[in-house]
Amino acid sequence: MNLSGPLSGVISSSTISVALSQRLSQEHAKAGQRFVAAPVFGRPDVAAAGRLFIVAGGDSVAVEVAAPLLQAMGQKTFVVSDAPKAANLVKLSGNFLSAAVIETLGEALTLIAKGGVDQQHYLDILTSTLFDAPPYRIYGRLIASGDFEPAGFAAPLGQKDIRLVLAAAEDLRVPMPLASLLRDRFLTLLANGGERLDWSAIGKLPAVDAGMPAT
Repeated sequence: MNLSGPLSGVISSSTISVALSQRLSQEHAKAGQRFVAAPVFGRPDVAAAGRLFIVAGGDSVAVEVAAPLLQAMGQKTFVVSDAPKAANLVKLSGNFLSAAVIETLGEALTLIAKGGVDQQHYLDILTSTLFDAPPYRIYGRLIASGDFEPAGFAAPLGQKDIRLVLAAAEDLRVPMPLASLLRDRFLTLLANGGERLDWSAIGKLPAVDAGMPAT
């Protein structure tokens, strides 16, 4: 997305590495342009409704110029820093948290199912009490039903984002053992032909580990 006029520049909503965001910011500055990182949170249905949540980072003037475009895309914009790379770090950390929810849901659903509890009833309990949040409702339903196609967010993209999280963590010297586990989960899924599945399909791997049938 381009900013026109004397404040020309680029708005990037891609989920890219922190290092690439920094390079893009520097290269645009050399060319006399502004660079705004504005990655988004929300699955395709949310995007289609113009209800995305946007995380923006960049020069305050450029972010102000970009604001009408961002408002047209989403329901709220969170400006986190004048450094674009900070917005990308927030986005990657959010995707890490979503993947962690998928993994923990998969483990919990496997546990209760093997113990004879109905998964849908279990999800109703969870989402009616302490876990009434979109990730638990959306991904819980997908894992329980095995409805991973068409992918709302494809597994290779999930694998890419966890790889970028780990790269950022290594640069910042932050141990993230759960992210390492998630990397291996995605690699296992992809190695077994899961390229076209939604990333929530890693939530079925705990059932495989437990000797249960998984679609």
